[in-house]
Amino acid sequence: MSDPTLELAKQIIACHSVTPEDGGCMEIIAERLKPLGFTIEFINRNGVTNLWARRGTSAPLFVFAGHTDVVPTGPLEKWTSPPFAPEIRDGMLYGRGAADMKSSVAASVTAVEAFVADHPDHPGSLAFLLTSDEEGDATDGTVAVVEALRERGVTLDFCIIGEPTSVNTLGDMIKNGRRGSLSGVLTVKGIQCHIAYPEKGRNPIHEAAPALAELAATRWDDGNEYFPPTTWQVSNIHGGTGATNVVPGQLEIKFNFRFSTASTPEGLQQRLCAILDQHKLDYEIKWTLGARPFLTGRGQLADAAAAAIRAVCSIETELSTTGGTSDGRFIADICRQMLEIGPVNATSHKIDECIAVDSFPRLSAIYGRILRSCLVA
Repeated sequence: MSDPTLELAKQIIACHSVTPEDGGCMEIIAERLKPLGFTIEFINRNGVTNLWARRGTSAPLFVFAGHTDVVPTGPLEKWTSPPFAPEIRDGMLYGRGAADMKSSVAASVTAVEAFVADHPDHPGSLAFLLTSDEEGDATDGTVAVVEALRERGVTLDFCIIGEPTSVNTLGDMIKNGRRGSLSGVLTVKGIQCHIAYPEKGRNPIHEAAPALAELAATRWDDGNEYFPPTTWQVSNIHGGTGATNVVPGQLEIKFNFRFSTASTPEGLQQRLCAILDQHKLDYEIKWTLGARPFLTGRGQLADAAAAAIRAVCSIETELSTTGGTSDGRFIADICRQMLEIGPVNATSHKIDECIAVDSFPRLSAIYGRILRSCLVA
């Protein structure tokens, strides 16, 4: 008999949902949730499809979050089988979104179906928060739902995001936090002049170089139990007219902090500007806060996840905060405990993206055990 999680995953992988399109995925999911007693609400914005589905009104509120959109396929001729025609080969299910993250969405739905069947009168509430705007700009997706929930005074007690977090085998790593991202465009002002008469101008490249060296050598913090130290990196630098005989009038530097909960964006801004001021630079900075860091320490949700993975996969999981950002950066504002738990990440965004077929029942079982531990244990 075919696994229900596998069959649902195949159904939504077949939906053409290149970001910000949903391709019909959420209608399929909504139809699965309605018979379970979920109230279905679409909080769409600017062409982005967002689903908020809730069962129950009491606390605690347990939420499965994720996205149905996928990245573009790349050259179709390089795929062994069509990306939106899911196919099983050698124990693997192939298709765009198989790893990131339609399989996790399917597993969360089947886990809830089994949970409600076993516990129709369970305490607390269940909900799904799904978007079609995670792989793109992420300006009208999860953030829009969080804004609506905040206005209603809704707080999430537990949240599982199905991002592909495993490294070599299902369950070997889960994410209990993510670093923040703070970017800046630094413009150092000089005075343009003929390069043969440098005394008539002021070279911003020369003036900025010592400051950049100090910034690169600065230890911004020491990190903590879960996070590595904050890093500062220059990503782009440009100065000059292209001519070899002109001292430039300004220098533009683009940079980024990936920072932990050991620092704040305000503190990093102040420290960076203090170094620039010490070097007496004439400058201006345009800042962009892409994400604040978030962290769920050891506690009920993390303990439940570790126990579930131990029971289903017979391994000890690793709590990690490595990697880039996720929609957890938005959810963290209204959520008490949040983890990212999903399949192996090795083929995400790649040609011939795939996931092991035997992962489907196990991932659903992991989600189900966590649910039971948090709501009825």
